[in-house]
Formats: sequence, C-alpha cells, structure tokens
Amino acid sequence: MKRTPSFSHTVSPIHTFQYRSTFDCSAKELYAFHSRPGALERLLPPWDGSEVLWKKGSIAPGGKVLMKLKQGPLSINWEAHHIEEIPGRMFKDIQHRGPFSSFQHTHSFADTPHGAELTDTIKFALPFERILPSFATHQVTNTLTRIFTYREHVLRDDLQLHARCSKRPLRLLISGASGVLGRVLVPLLTTGGHEVWTLVRRNPIPDSREIFWDPWNGILKASELPELDGVVHLAGEYIGLGRWTAPKKEKVVESRKRGTWLLAKTIARLPKPPRVFLSASAVGYYGDGGSEIITEETPSGNDFISEVCRAWEFGVAPAAEAGIRTVTMRLGVALTPRGGALQRLLMSDPFFIFKQFGHGNQYISWMSIDDMVSAMLHCLVTPELHGPVNIAAPLPATNKEMLATLARVTKRPQLFTIPPSPLRMLYGQMADEIVLSGCRVAVEKLESSGFRFRHPTLETALRALLGKLPTEYTEGQRR
Repeated sequence: MKRTPSFSHTVSPIHTFQYRSTFDCSAKELYAFHSRPGALERLLPPWDGSEVLWKKGSIAPGGKVLMKLKQGPLSINWEAHHIEEIPGRMFKDIQHRGPFSSFQHTHSFADTPHGAELTDTIKFALPFERILPSFATHQVTNTLTRIFTYREHVLRDDLQLHARCSKRPLRLLISGASGVLGRVLVPLLTTGGHEVWTLVRRNPIPDSREIFWDPWNGILKASELPELDGVVHLAGEYIGLGRWTAPKKEKVVESRKRGTWLLAKTIARLPKPPRVFLSASAVGYYGDGGSEIITEETPSGNDFISEVCRAWEFGVAPAAEAGIRTVTMRLGVALTPRGGALQRLLMSDPFFIFKQFGHGNQYISWMSIDDMVSAMLHCLVTPELHGPVNIAAPLPATNKEMLATLARVTKRPQLFTIPPSPLRMLYGQMADEIVLSGCRVAVEKLESSGFRFRHPTLETALRALLGKLPTEYTEGQRR
C-alpha cells in the first residue's frame, strides 16, 4: 500500500491533514520505536534547524516536549503535551503553546496483511486565517507533506537497520555525544532499544546517564562506568574553519591523543571490559591522494591532518592490547545541513550562489550522516570488523561534481570559481589540506561485511537531507 497524504477542511477553521504509510514490521515494533527515547529527534527534519530543547516523561499522558522551530532567520518555541495513549495502538499530543491557534496530532498503529500501517492525523487551526487563508493553508500543507515524507523514509530505513543490528539490546558508552555526529548517533541507538551512557566535561545532570570526564587532565573514574558491551569514541577538539595557529594545532592533536588513550586505558582495566571499542579517525589519515583509489592498506600521508589521525589511532592501543575488538573508523565527510561541510556550503553566500574551489577535481569522500551513524551501529555488532575501516559512501565525488549536484537539488546557480590564492590568504595551511586536497577512498571492507547504504549516491543523500524528495523518488522507494 502506498502512503496517502490528504488534506481537507470544512467551513469551520479546523483543518485536517492525514498521512498513511506502511512498513515491513508489526504494529508492535512500529509502536515500540515511537515510544523509545530519541524517536522525536530521529524524526525531526534536519534542513530547518529545529531542535528539542527539553523533554519530560514519555508519550504517555503527562509527557511534555519543548522544541525550537525555525523558519529561515525566525524561530519560535513550541510546547507539546501528550494527552492520550492506548499502548500499542495510538498516542495523541496537542500544542500547549506555539504558532498555531490549535494543533492536535494523533499517531495510530495497526497490523495489515502486508505489515504495519501508521496513520498520522493532524487537526489544526491557523491564526490570521481570514487575512491569508489560501496562502496559509497551502504553506502548512506543503510543509507537512515534506516533513512526513522525510519521516517515512527515516522510519523505514531505521526499522530495517534495527531488524539487522538491534536484535539484542546493548549497553553503550559514547564520547562526543553533543557533537554533530553524536547528536544523531545517540537517538539512533536508543530507538533501537539500546541503553546509552554519555561522557560529559561539565557537571552531569542528576539522575541521568551522564558520566564526568576530563580528558585534558586525565580524569575518568572507572568506578563510575556501568558494565558495558561497547564504547564509541567521537570526542576531539573541533578542527574548525580558519587559520591553524600553533596553539590551535597543538590542541587539536593533544585532545585526540589524550582522550583516546585515557578512554582506551580505562576500559582495558575494567574487571569486565566491553567487547568492542570504536574510535573515530578520518580519511584525512591518507593525505592528498589525488585520483588514486585508496584502501585501508594505503600508507598515511605527510601533512598535519595525517599527523592528527595517526595520533588519534595510536591512542586505541591499550584497548586492542587488552583483547577488545577495536575499530578505527576512518570517517569521510559527514553530510548534514546541521553542521560541517554541507552547512558551510549552504550558508557560505548571502546570494545563494555556489562557488567551486580551485580546479574542482579534488575528490570528496562524503557520506550522509544517517549512513555514517548506521555504519557505526553496524561496526558495533559485526565481529569480523576490526582495525581501520573506511566509512564513506561508495561513490566519492569531486568538488566540481558535489557543487553541481547541490546546485541542481537546491535550484541555486553555480557561477564562480575561487582560485587557490585567495583561499590560501584566508585560511593558510587549512586551505591546502582541507579545501584544495582530496581523498578517493574505497569502502569494500565495509560493504563486504554486509553494510547496506541508505544513500549510495550524492543526489539521493542531498534530496533526503534537504527535504527535496520528488514524487517519483518517493514512490520508487516504497515497499
């Protein structure tokens, strides 16, 4: 059955929007996903910058959520209250305060001969409707259709991933949980039924699963760690976009060396160490590879980023020597409009004109952020993976190809080329190592272990991340 969005209204100011979709699972499994921590974060579209500010309770009556909604430069707080639940069948939430005159969202779950059906029914009333009725309702309809198309794709892909990788709940510790990757990884794990503890460098919130550490000063108390199945280490000083001063470079290297060594040493000494330790590195390990196809066996480069990655990877030694399965994840460029390279490209020009950097033939080993965190879960539960693993999409793109695809998806012009000289004047060494160099990695090790990509091509990734899924793509992906 295909999903069926519909929109109607009567003479009253209450409008109804309905979206139906089917999934290859039971209604019980579909409901369980929505009831777990992180479900809302997983289903929030990434392109508008909306975020969850705080939550209290669950989807049962009494639960509350405060979000910041963004529309261009404007933002408004939205508080929703959960008011009704029939476990396994439905739950309902209403707007307590926000942009609508009234807003009620009913989530209904039912088994069908072909799987489970989810019906999202939204009843809403708009302020100022008598002034701009057709314009306002049209905007709401389009926005809701984009959001629920995105939610359906994420939900389907997540359910399929968890069917493969979340058969047994794991107890996991994450560092760097507040970073760009960590903010996506943690909800992915918790919606799969895994228990997650996070390392923080501030005072932990009381009665939370936060554990204090100070990697710079070597502070992490093993006695505060729960019994763990796995650890994912993502923390490290942000490399940034700007000139690399000597103090900045030292901080970038030392934060990775100290944090990785401290965490690896601490878990290695636990009475019952975790079975697996994933530690972030980057494809920058290889340096500028030109058009050469690079595998995990390719030697390290000679530039600063390569030095950073070598130091990063060296720090896992105590865990590996203790017999913990250790994976050094050589991460490509994570694509998300919420941070990193894609966010900078989208915000780089007030006139929304994309500009090619240098000759444009430098390769970018990119990966959608959802594929990247999915690969991390895959690495956690795949015993044959150990040592360095390239984590990127199977089809790297040149800078020229990436900008042309981005321009096509967003319908913005691509008119200019920025030569190397002004880039070097602005960014110094960083321009040569990040902007003007390239790396074309192969991901056969990841693929041959059974990993399945959500977004194998750049265009499918960008359309999903930016809310640009066309009708034919949506229908073509339906089960």
